[in-house]
Amino acid sequence: MIGAIVGDIVGSIYEWDNIKTKDFPLFKDECFYTDDTVCTLALADCLMSRGNPTKYLQDYCRRYPGRGYGGMFKEWIYLENPKPYYSYGNGAAMRISSLGLGLSDWDEIEKKVIEYTSVTHNHPLGLAGALATSEAIFKGKTATDKGYLVDVLMKYYPTFNISETVDTLRPHYSFNETCQGTVPQAIICVLYSTDFEDAIRNAISLGGDSDTLAAIAGSIAEAFYKGVPLSIKEQALNKLTGNFRKVVEDFYYVFGYEIPQTK
Repeated sequence: MIGAIVGDIVGSIYEWDNIKTKDFPLFKDECFYTDDTVCTLALADCLMSRGNPTKYLQDYCRRYPGRGYGGMFKEWIYLENPKPYYSYGNGAAMRISSLGLGLSDWDEIEKKVIEYTSVTHNHPLGLAGALATSEAIFKGKTATDKGYLVDVLMKYYPTFNISETVDTLRPHYSFNETCQGTVPQAIICVLYSTDFEDAIRNAISLGGDSDTLAAIAGSIAEAFYKGVPLSIKEQALNKLTGNFRKVVEDFYYVFGYEIPQTK
């Protein structure tokens, strides 16, 4: 989950100012957390509390307004009787990382992912984005090589050109807010990475919806690389409120998934 937060914060300043290079300072003073982090923490807190995902998303987003929420989701936040709106936006995938990371049974994860996602993104492509991300995280926790990423990618996106790499995607990839235009590319960023930081740099270098693309890639990379380097984790946590840092710490404690302390 901290991997998603890292990706969101690093990518925050590039969403509307894309860069097509991996050579950039990972954290800059102007980096900030966006709606990706708010929603990720809302669902992590919901999972810990066994709560209602609609209530948690609305509560968190109302308490932290102005973080770049999408138009339809922004309206949904304030509805008295909110209903799903058949979305296949990439918000379904950027906020879901806590389930695949925290839970240990795929059948339970799959059920929870559908429950948590369907409150807004009940389109089949929205659900596919959340499920693909979650399965990549779940399998990454025990994987020793990246072959599973190809399997997950082909399971949910069978028409994706598997010959694509980060380098071949970069010249033509552009802003895309859909799951199908973000999740496969995030998986490719991890598939062709050498470590956690490299996965984040790959995602930023593609351009597009940088914070969300990097959040999804970061969540998958955290699982495969078995954590986030201490120096990167600390820089991200320093960008969060005290309340948010507590949710992160509580999550890893509750699910027994230690935040790596190695540099």
